[in-house]
Amino acid sequence: MISIDNLSVSFGGWTLFDSISFLINPKERVGLVGRNGAGKTTILKLIAGLEQPTSGAVTRNADCTIGYLPQQMVVHDTTTLIEETAKAFDVVLALEAEIERLTAQIATRTDYESESYEKLLHSLNEATDRYHILGGDTRDADIEKTLLGLGFRREEFSKPTSTFSGGWRMRIELAKLLLRRPSIFLLDEPTNHLDIESIQWLEQYLKNYNGAVLLISHDRAFLDNVTTRTIELSLGKIYDYKVPYSQFVTLRAERRAQQLAAYQNQQRLIEKSEEFIEKFRYKPTKSNQVQSRIKQLDKLERIEVEEEVLATMNIKFPPAPRSGQIVAEIKGVGKAFGSHRVFSGAEFTIHKGDKIALVGRNGEGKTTFARILIGQTEPTEGTVRLGANVSIGYYAQNQDDLMDGDFTVYDTLDRVAVGDIRTRLRDILGAFLFRGEDVDKKVKVLSGGERSRLAMARMMLEPHNLLVLDEPTNHMDMRSKDILKEAIRKFDGTVVVVSHDREFLDGIVDKVYEFRDGGVREYLGGIYYFLEKRKIEDIREIERKAETPKQSATATPTQSQGKLSYEQKKEQEKLIRKHRKAVETIEAQTAEVEAQIAQYDSQFATATEYNADDYRAYDALKQQLDHLMHEWEKAVYELELVEGE
Repeated sequence: MISIDNLSVSFGGWTLFDSISFLINPKERVGLVGRNGAGKTTILKLIAGLEQPTSGAVTRNADCTIGYLPQQMVVHDTTTLIEETAKAFDVVLALEAEIERLTAQIATRTDYESESYEKLLHSLNEATDRYHILGGDTRDADIEKTLLGLGFRREEFSKPTSTFSGGWRMRIELAKLLLRRPSIFLLDEPTNHLDIESIQWLEQYLKNYNGAVLLISHDRAFLDNVTTRTIELSLGKIYDYKVPYSQFVTLRAERRAQQLAAYQNQQRLIEKSEEFIEKFRYKPTKSNQVQSRIKQLDKLERIEVEEEVLATMNIKFPPAPRSGQIVAEIKGVGKAFGSHRVFSGAEFTIHKGDKIALVGRNGEGKTTFARILIGQTEPTEGTVRLGANVSIGYYAQNQDDLMDGDFTVYDTLDRVAVGDIRTRLRDILGAFLFRGEDVDKKVKVLSGGERSRLAMARMMLEPHNLLVLDEPTNHMDMRSKDILKEAIRKFDGTVVVVSHDREFLDGIVDKVYEFRDGGVREYLGGIYYFLEKRKIEDIREIERKAETPKQSATATPTQSQGKLSYEQKKEQEKLIRKHRKAVETIEAQTAEVEAQIAQYDSQFATATEYNADDYRAYDALKQQLDHLMHEWEKAVYELELVEGE
């Protein structure tokens, strides 16, 4: 469908891509990954025809249509939500007019055997078929389904688009893109402005879509759930893996180990050859051998290995100062802006050491509550009481705007760092992708993503016992998110985090508070436990709505509840079976890995020489076993929660 042939892109003597080639076939789901600056967005722009390569070509089928979603796009504010979204069907509306015109012409003709009459019929059939293919028959239903899936409410359909925030206007453009049904979607960070429920809806939409998908994302769960192929951009070349992201990570580690070994062998060869040349350059008896070595080095294709700066980083938050066991008591808290009530009835206690996620649709009050918790705004009802010696570190969505633009990157950290950590500032900045001359740049010349990462790095230096983080992973690549996640996991204080990134939240939060329909609800478990529970609750809500009109005037409440309990029980049993299967699968994998480790133990006990490959494989198996044990504990915990209901 789309062929990229020997594509090269250069800027002022610097090569971004060097003769890369790959194919995208119909219905493929491809994830495009690589470091920041590797050229992922450039690839999308080249395929979309928005940029031109230095050499090579992008070839598309004649009937191939492209839907491109950039990270930042032009939005329109002149119509209502429903009218703006309906613009996705401009082609359908034109076809509708064409069908009406052709039908009217045919109705007035009587020359049924003529060639021109046959052409009219043929044109009408073609227009009608295309009308059906593009969803003309179901466009109103498709618009409604898409807008609801992306988080809009029916009562918002008639609102002017100018009343929506930037993030919601981006969703409108995404809705229009989805409704156009192109041959291929080119999506650059499509989840940046979506909440968890909308991300899950988009996952299902893309998985079931009849066209192809090429996407860039730093959301691991989204990549794993949508893609089946991963293309990595590295050092101007591509590496193509026919697997989802998580499997790619494993295969990439193996490839990198092989590359590194080959690189080290080549460096030793180069070093010895250069020593020989230098030693015997002026000895006539060795001149032929010297020239031979020089030619050998000239012809040698040098191996490059991408630098892994973050591989050995181990950043930690400073130890949390001592606080009381009760960090915060929230009693009947609510917030309204004029006549608009955002949420009410928030009632819970935050204990020392809690790791809490705040989730829900955008606009339901998560950020507002975070600002109430830190004292930046006052509730309109209820009270928030902080415990003894609570020290708050707050990362706001606009944190990057609060730094002095005339300071350098290094100075921004140096002015808040205290103690021994000042000796590690360059390492910490490196972990957040500031390397070499980057540390001397002024803040005002940084991109939005760079400023966000710098703000997070700065906050990690200050000692607090309560961290309140509002969308901390926006603009971060996967390595930076991994570092932050591990730092939060090891932090001995209390954390409240607003995030839509399921993979980031998984393993660090033990409570979830959902802001929904003007209220706040508590879920005692991790993020995937919450999502499973919400799925069941949604099913029950649908059942309740379907049940109401069917009940006769004489039906008793007991009869209705009895039928509902039966359906709940069926759903519960299905969920238990699913979790048991997950536990059994992990146990089988664990047994297999343990057997392989036992074989190596026996082999090493009688070994007479050292084999590096065997020991590497042995270490990899032990790491895999640790991971499986962690997954087993999580799966058993979730099974116990479900069985205990």
